[in-house]
Amino acid sequence: MTGTLDHVMMRVADLEESLEWYQTHLDYEEKERYEGDGFTIAYLGPEDMHEDGAMLELTENDDEVEYEVGDAWGHIAVRVPEGELEEHYEQLMDEGVDDYRDPESCGGSYAFVKDPDGHEVEIVQRDYGALWSLDHTMIRVEDADEALGFWARKFEYVEPRSRWEASSFANYFMAPEDDAKEAMWLELTYNYDGREYTMGDAWGHLAVRVDDLEDDWEQLMLREADDYRSPEECDDLYAFTRDQDGHEIELIDRDPDSDSLFPF
Repeated sequence: MTGTLDHVMMRVADLEESLEWYQTHLDYEEKERYEGDGFTIAYLGPEDMHEDGAMLELTENDDEVEYEVGDAWGHIAVRVPEGELEEHYEQLMDEGVDDYRDPESCGGSYAFVKDPDGHEVEIVQRDYGALWSLDHTMIRVEDADEALGFWARKFEYVEPRSRWEASSFANYFMAPEDDAKEAMWLELTYNYDGREYTMGDAWGHLAVRVDDLEDDWEQLMLREADDYRSPEECDDLYAFTRDQDGHEIELIDRDPDSDSLFPF
């Protein structure tokens, strides 16, 4: 499997409100929309996103459920050019985005805002990637060794970007060894105090691109991954496994010749 992160899915209460927020403030465009039985899905991303860049999938269910964000999922991070953090943060403030964690409170290195549903969006500085493109998704794990082992053994991820060992927590950035730097990376956060996390349902899943859904699923089963939703259960269009903490991971086989982003 390629292992490249294809998208991150979040559930939203009002799809049109969320689309307006991401289109207005992050200049995202709607790549494609799917109207399902009782739900709507929209893929978003910058207009000039890299071919290996990840998309944001927003899902609205018709039953008007109020979602719990929980704390097992942390945030998505988006890119701005090096040296332009303050400028772009002030632009968001001028546009009426809530002042959640400004650059000054984050040591001048990054900042945070929240979208209409309370999903945290980190702003990081990079010298590559399209403006506002997805840089990483952070998830919290209860055992760092288990989490690192899961992604290394199941998906052959390595720690190519950085790791940070602080006095009370550690961050590990992981991705496939040959991934483009413009691709979205995975950040694992481990707190040393032994806390347990609430998964919530406002976050949905991470999606990983595979070369052959059936073959790669069989390989995951050999590597003792969780048989959560097999390809057969999903009409051989996609599949789902889960990590050691219960974060859902979709396997998706993109057809490069298809005009649609959806496999169904």
